[in-house]
Amino acid sequence: MNLFEKTKTISISKEQVWSAWKKVKSNGGSHGIDKITIDEIESKPAKYLYPVWNRLASGSYFPPSVREKEIPKDDGKVRKLGIPTVTDRVAQMVIREELEQILEPIFSKNSFAYRPNKSAHDALKQCRKNCQRYKWAIDLDIKGFFDNIDWGLMIRALRHYTDVNYHIFYVKRWLKVPVIKENGKEEQRIKGTPQGGVISPLLANLFLHVTFDMWFEKLFPELSYERYADDIVVHCHSEKQANYVLDMIRKRMIACRLELHPDKTKIVYCKRNYKKKLLYEPKHKSFDFLGFTFKPFQVKTRTGKFITGFRLGISAKSRVKIWKTIREMKLHRFVTKSIFELGNIQHLNLKIRGWINYYGKFRKSELAYVFRVLNNRLVKWARNKYKRFRNSYYKARKWLRKIADSYPYLFVHWLCGWKP
Repeated sequence: MNLFEKTKTISISKEQVWSAWKKVKSNGGSHGIDKITIDEIESKPAKYLYPVWNRLASGSYFPPSVREKEIPKDDGKVRKLGIPTVTDRVAQMVIREELEQILEPIFSKNSFAYRPNKSAHDALKQCRKNCQRYKWAIDLDIKGFFDNIDWGLMIRALRHYTDVNYHIFYVKRWLKVPVIKENGKEEQRIKGTPQGGVISPLLANLFLHVTFDMWFEKLFPELSYERYADDIVVHCHSEKQANYVLDMIRKRMIACRLELHPDKTKIVYCKRNYKKKLLYEPKHKSFDFLGFTFKPFQVKTRTGKFITGFRLGISAKSRVKIWKTIREMKLHRFVTKSIFELGNIQHLNLKIRGWINYYGKFRKSELAYVFRVLNNRLVKWARNKYKRFRNSYYKARKWLRKIADSYPYLFVHWLCGWKP
């Protein structure tokens, strides 16, 4: 640290800002309200990053407004993302990295989102194991979690773990930053933290660590749960216990100014081959978690006998989402391209690899239904491109199968065995 940096009131170094910038750049993302992109900053880093350091280190940094973008959800509603400027994301990353060193050691082992060396697959593995240990599960859905975080409770939680003054006042400024809506109007907020901010996931984890994780583990040490951000699954031994636990969680959420979604929160029976059968048919026998559905499956044992097991596989919503992506790519219209070029169109092979890596982790065979749609799209492309196939789906598919046998590397799902 040089003499000039020592005169600053806050001990944030230029190296911290540069490290934060490299992480923001690697994460990518769109511009904010200033329309300054990552490429522009990369071309003149000193011009944009020096003021960030100068203001952060002097305590005079005030974040600009956040650009709101509405993302359609599967249920017809929209998810509102708040996109900060690129330089503001750098500033957030600086404070986030400092707070992570303090908060990461105290977070629960049952919390998996946005944490180093933890992933959604880890949460799913633990959930699968707990579904074998417990007969009942509570699928919790917090209504509008990110939009309803109480600022007062958030700051109280933050003060409990850090006494660094600038951590507190910078987080306050990011919480209170106004949002520029898509119609150009500015909106002041009184609660919540914008989804899309660099520091928002850490603040969300902290809030739920205090309001749920610590509380639950103290009150119900004999039970288990998994939490991925605001997606929570709690495991219980009996339906009576599940009803009691759910009632206690609902009261806890109200006390913390949150609300469980009345329709999406449910108690699920993890049906398997139990010796003691239920005398009635439970209302719910499956639940979705992180893009997978947990439900009863017929499982073949080593002796060849089929039994009922409670397993997970890609959810119907996830399949529909992938099919929608495939249809929107309109591959059948790229008739000027050769079969060898199709895999690079709109990064198709990268998307296929991502789907296989994520959804193929459990019950990979179920992806056959997903890629059947993609293969049909490729057949449609062949029929549009070559006149000899216009009136024959069978001939086009047979030709495509020969191509897949000769050049399986053209599409990632062909390499995995899902050919036309």
